[in-house]
Amino acid sequence: MEITGRIIQKLDVQKGTSAKGEWKKQEFIIETNDKFPKKVCISGWAEKVDELNRYKINDAVKVSVNVESREYNGRWYTDVRFWKIEPAGENGSAEQFSGESSQAPAMEEFNEFNNDSSDDLPF
Repeated sequence: MEITGRIIQKLDVQKGTSAKGEWKKQEFIIETNDKFPKKVCISGWAEKVDELNRYKINDAVKVSVNVESREYNGRWYTDVRFWKIEPAGENGSAEQFSGESSQAPAMEEFNEFNNDSSDDLPF
């Protein structure tokens, strides 16, 4: 699965020791360039942390991920781990993520809908 967007936040590197040895993990937040942008928290483990360090906040990237859910004590937890990260190509250029053009039509539709005087709901 691939997600294209821009990096909006990088969380601190987490380190620890387990029965298998030392580990490190870093999570980052990517915002997609959809009509209604979504934020996705993605994690990288071990050498992927070093790969992630090549990118800065607001860089447009294409991230290949694996999505896995697991159950623990009756609750389900989903993990989104990347296995490849690269600069976004022509379809994911930084200009595309300015937000001006992609959000304006949605806001116009929203305003048109809210200006309907026949609707008597307060919201």
